[in-house]
Amino acid sequence: MTYRGRFAPSPTGHLHFGSLVAAVGSWLCARHAGGEWLVRVEDIDPPREMPGSAESILAALPAFGLAADGVVLFQSHRRAAYDDAFEQLKAADLVFPCWCSRNDLAGGLHLDGHCLAGPTPGREPAWRLRVPDVEIRFDDALQGPQAQNLRQTAGDFVIRRVEGYYAYQLACVVDDAFQGVTEVVRGNDLLDSTPRQIFLQRCLGLPTPRYLHLPLALDGSGRKLSKSEQAHPVDPTNPMPALRRALAFLDLPVFAAASCPADLLELALEQFDPARLPHCSERMAA
Repeated sequence: MTYRGRFAPSPTGHLHFGSLVAAVGSWLCARHAGGEWLVRVEDIDPPREMPGSAESILAALPAFGLAADGVVLFQSHRRAAYDDAFEQLKAADLVFPCWCSRNDLAGGLHLDGHCLAGPTPGREPAWRLRVPDVEIRFDDALQGPQAQNLRQTAGDFVIRRVEGYYAYQLACVVDDAFQGVTEVVRGNDLLDSTPRQIFLQRCLGLPTPRYLHLPLALDGSGRKLSKSEQAHPVDPTNPMPALRRALAFLDLPVFAAASCPADLLELALEQFDPARLPHCSERMAA
């Protein structure tokens, strides 16, 4: 199959350094393989979204020399596909309605495939996936062999929320399959989500792509950069400094002589080898 990668930001703010690293890393992997690089906006959580964020991110990417192959996919337009996947799981008795609150589940109680609280008048339920005692194993191209007992770590996880919004895990696997994504290159903060996504792919009969999780950018205090006060937006009107920082973060030469983002990325691509990416799970942003 032709290599097909993707960058899938959530529109919760402007493009920041951590997201730029993920975009550059996924673009380099796709171009190195002679494949395609897609962009998907994961706008399925309206309460968390910042107005104008999607437009800001999509306008910033070309300024950094990152042009998508094809039309950008918006998850907010994909409700019917998620409905179909949900109905498939429901027909197979793989999901159940749940009225349990966070307090009900405090202390690590397992639901064991059924709701502990029972129907609550006047309240809509969340819908959870029934998770058996199963260990999910996969080889991450950068972080190495991974194994997770899904029942112990995730339990019966939510795939449709009380408000009716579909959870990230379900939307992600449905859209990766729809877009024909063969390689998922993203930040290491999503490594723990991968076993849930692989299990959902199996439940829905969808293909499992290969995964590569890049080091997570941290601030000087060791906090995830996207949740830090240092998570200032990168400047698309002056892209070269941030782009050089992103390449340095990925242990690539910064090519000071390059005059524009496109030239800088092409020079970096000539030196790029996914096997030489930093294997650490976290590192400080410069």
